[in-house]
Amino acid sequence: MSHHTEKRLEQYREKRDLSRSSEPEGGAAKGSDSPVFVIQKHDASNLHYDFRLAVDGVLKSWAVPKGPSTDPREKRLAIATEDHPLDYAAFEGVIPEGEYGGGTVLIWDRGTYENITRKEDGLQPMQQALAQGHALIWLDGEKISGGYALQRIDDDEDQWLLIKMDDDEADARRNPVSTEPASVATGRDLDEIEEDEGG
Repeated sequence: MSHHTEKRLEQYREKRDLSRSSEPEGGAAKGSDSPVFVIQKHDASNLHYDFRLAVDGVLKSWAVPKGPSTDPREKRLAIATEDHPLDYAAFEGVIPEGEYGGGTVLIWDRGTYENITRKEDGLQPMQQALAQGHALIWLDGEKISGGYALQRIDDDEDQWLLIKMDDDEADARRNPVSTEPASVATGRDLDEIEEDEGG
């Protein structure tokens, strides 16, 4: 792991007691040709969804209180959080009570994504697009897919909007957050994960 990546994961490690929590410390993730994305349903002090994109050796992360929508008219608030290690994409389990983010984590969706952020001179690198506050991505997940826009709306609070683009994958009638609650990794729901792993 590069020194640059190590530096970016300092905040992640400082917030956690990794001797108590089964969350990963941050090693290399299994290689893939396309960068990965994961959406983790996280029953912490408030139930929310964590949307994560692999960018330059870390998972760029946002907390999405209502989860992603497949309706282009729905603008979902996404609050940027600290970068996570790539191997966090495979984490499902229980973070002990009293620890940062204590609660149950479920892998709600996962897959690969493609950067489709174009400028006049061609494709804009993902890191640059995010730094400028506007990125377009094409998700290829098990529950959600197609184009999504990430648009920063408040620099001070690092608040963004996650918006489904109006393409063939858009569907205003679908509400996968409520109709498909189970993990794509294990088929379990939050209660089953807590029962299995929370002791």
